[in-house]
Amino acid sequence: MRIYLIRHSETEGNRKRRYIGKTDEPLCDEGMQKLRKYCEAGGYPVAERVYRSPMKRCAQTAEIIYPGQEALVVRELSECDFGLFENKSYRELLACPDYQEWVDSGGTLPFPKGESREAFRKRSLRGFARSVQACIRAGISSAAFVVHGGTIMCIMEEYALPKGSYFDYQIENGEGYELIIADRDFSDGRVSAGFVTGGPKSFVSSREADRTHDYGSGKNYKKLFSKDKDR
Repeated sequence: MRIYLIRHSETEGNRKRRYIGKTDEPLCDEGMQKLRKYCEAGGYPVAERVYRSPMKRCAQTAEIIYPGQEALVVRELSECDFGLFENKSYRELLACPDYQEWVDSGGTLPFPKGESREAFRKRSLRGFARSVQACIRAGISSAAFVVHGGTIMCIMEEYALPKGSYFDYQIENGEGYELIIADRDFSDGRVSAGFVTGGPKSFVSSREADRTHDYGSGKNYKKLFSKDKDR
C-alpha cells in the first residue's frame, strides 16, 4: 500500500518561523499560489483516498491538491500543542528559560503547558494506524495524508526503514514522503511497514542528497519532489 504524507503549504506563521501548532490559521496568499503552481506542474500523486488534519491549513491544502475529492478528517493527526511557545518565533523565545531548557534537551522535554512528544507521537500513530487499517479493509491501495510536519515526523520515525530519528524527517511546507505499508491488518491495532521492491521512478527528489531515498535503495520510503524544486 502506498501512503503519501504531505505537509500543508505555508501560513503567515510559517513564513515568520513561528511555532504553529493548535493555532488554526489559514494558508497565506503565497502558500496558496505556490501550491497551485506546483499542482499545475503535476507535482502530487493521485490517491484513492485522502485524509487530513482538522486544521484550516490542511483543509485548504487538500482542497487545492485534490479538488473535488472528499478529505476525511482525523483529529488525532493535528499538529503538536506547543504550549507557551505557541505562535512565537525562536527569537521571541531566546530570553525564556523554559525555551532554553527545552532546546538543551534536544527537543525531548514536554512543551511547557503544552504536549509532550510522546503523547503527540501516540495520538498521531493511533490516528494513522486506524486510517490505514480502514483503507486495507476497503481495498484501497493508495492514500494521501495532508497533515503537519510534526505528524509526518512521528509517522516516519515509526514506519520508515531503515530506522531514523524524529528530526531526520523534517520537510518544508508542501513537501512529503511516499511510504510503503504492508497490505495486511493486525489485531493489536498496528500496521506494518513494507519494503519497496520495484516500480516506476515517477517522483524525483528536490535535492541531490535526498536521491538516496529511491526505490532502488532497499528503503521503504522516498521523498516526493519539492514544490520549490525549480527555484
